[in-house]
Amino acid sequence: MAHSGVSAYPPEVTSQMVANIASGGAAINALAEIAGATVRVVDLAVDADPWSDQIGAHKVRRGSGNIAVEDALTAQQTRQAIDAGRQIADQEVDAGADLLIAGDLGIGNTTAATALVAALTNVEPVAAVGYGTGIDDAGWARKTAAVRDAMFRAGPVLAEPVATLQCCGGADLAALAGFLAQAAVRRTPVLLDGITVTAGALVAEQLAPGARLWWQAGHLSTEPAHALALAQLGLDPIVDLRMRLGEGSGAAVALPVLRAAVATLSSMATFAEANVSDRPMPS
Repeated sequence: MAHSGVSAYPPEVTSQMVANIASGGAAINALAEIAGATVRVVDLAVDADPWSDQIGAHKVRRGSGNIAVEDALTAQQTRQAIDAGRQIADQEVDAGADLLIAGDLGIGNTTAATALVAALTNVEPVAAVGYGTGIDDAGWARKTAAVRDAMFRAGPVLAEPVATLQCCGGADLAALAGFLAQAAVRRTPVLLDGITVTAGALVAEQLAPGARLWWQAGHLSTEPAHALALAQLGLDPIVDLRMRLGEGSGAAVALPVLRAAVATLSSMATFAEANVSDRPMPS
């Protein structure tokens, strides 16, 4: 999709930003440090050679198919990406993580994410498509047309989550779905980030019904489809700062708020413990 004029930036920005995150220079690195979190970079389908064996250990392919006219993945690649997400969740939980944040990075990925959300929530493309990285009106029209065509292609397979991801998702979205479903299986809470992660969450709820009970929305982005997906999942965002970056940045901003809530709940004295008078009982 990145070659179809649906983004304000060229496709090579994806690989450049992955390298920036891996070297510690991105927004998510700064925000994670403030929040007391660690950052792990995984290359599922960046259209570039892997930077290292560690980052590229789960790479499925280079790029994804143009979902307006063809499947994003093959059936085998879709299963491979879902399994990769499950493995990553297992690895993080086994390493001691008690809270997970899912993030995303990819030029053009809000197009695929919006197509998934619009199809799964049964809304018209014009009600779901946003301006992503800052496209102009002509770019919005191209993006809306691409989402419309992808939704038409996905219609017959929407009851099958794996087939839906194959049709109009991508390796990143498939891996996110697997990751979020497996986190719930492992009884580990997840802070969701923006539109791409939440689109993956809609499919994850199909893969593992009830998984959404283990998730909290970190923030509300500027993409209309994000609000639609959160409403479908019954989740209220912790913060609404009109963020649009991705990378897990909105969820990382919400993490200190979550820590504050936990600290208050666990450390604040009750009225009885603090010898504070309670309200009088009605007579």
